[in-house]
Amino acid sequence: MNRRYKNKRLVPRVWLMTDPRFGDALLAAVQRLPSRSGVIFRHYNLDSDARHALFLQVKRICARRGHTLLLAGTEQQARKWQADGFHNRTAPHAQSKALLRTAPVHSVREIARAKLIKADLLFLSPMLATTSHKGARPLGRYRFMGLASSCQAPVIALGGLNKQQGQGLNARLIYGWAGIDAFRTISD
Repeated sequence: MNRRYKNKRLVPRVWLMTDPRFGDALLAAVQRLPSRSGVIFRHYNLDSDARHALFLQVKRICARRGHTLLLAGTEQQARKWQADGFHNRTAPHAQSKALLRTAPVHSVREIARAKLIKADLLFLSPMLATTSHKGARPLGRYRFMGLASSCQAPVIALGGLNKQQGQGLNARLIYGWAGIDAFRTISD
């Protein structure tokens, strides 16, 4: 079942997490996403002006393709930059009724925190080994599904997934999937 968020837009099932590893290929990757996908704009490594300039370029593509664009950061910054929502694990309850609020979670404790801050969508990771966190121990499918079943918000699987693995997840427990490297390697 597709879900809608506060402003009645459909919540995407496929998400791209931006990362400096995309380099100059980021905009092309966002363009190649299936229509009405989601993008979480991170790029913490850039200074404020450069980050905002790149965000605006991504935003133009997202508007043309019907993508949902979230800013990794505060609700206030997301409103200022006119994002569709924000991705943040620690902020208090969202003030805006229209913005989608997502949170990264990796453990039972973080899932409980996300419930307290009333996140609309949870990005649970890392399911599998990932190049984003080399050497980090993945949850594995069994533990991942156990944690997903304890979530009271829709779950997006993240960590080492590709398109085929993402589409093969248990739709009863997992609403969708997200990736970085999966979108760095898709062909046109």
